[in-house]
Amino acid sequence: MQKLSLDALAREHLERAAAASNGRSATTVYGGHEHTLRQTLLALTAGTGLAEHENPGEATLLVLRGRVRLTSGDTEWEGRSGDLIAIPPARHALEALEDAAVILTVAKLG
Repeated sequence: MQKLSLDALAREHLERAAAASNGRSATTVYGGHEHTLRQTLLALTAGTGLAEHENPGEATLLVLRGRVRLTSGDTEWEGRSGDLIAIPPARHALEALEDAAVILTVAKLG
């Protein structure tokens, strides 16, 4: 069994994101390419994000810290600490409205 502190991990990766030229830092906390389920901690500094991309499978976003905006087409959702957002099965983008840490959970299709 594996146990880790998401709070400590978020703090660490927010520091790394602040020092990174692209304002981002990420690590896989569970699973990986050889598993169906993958959970990734993403830390983003305010104003940075992930450009529009395809949905790799069923996915959710759990906001650990800060505020983010998920957009898909003309629809957008804002999430803040403690919010869980179901990612639509369509192209989407993510933007940090303030320094933020999120857990992206993906169950790959196929």
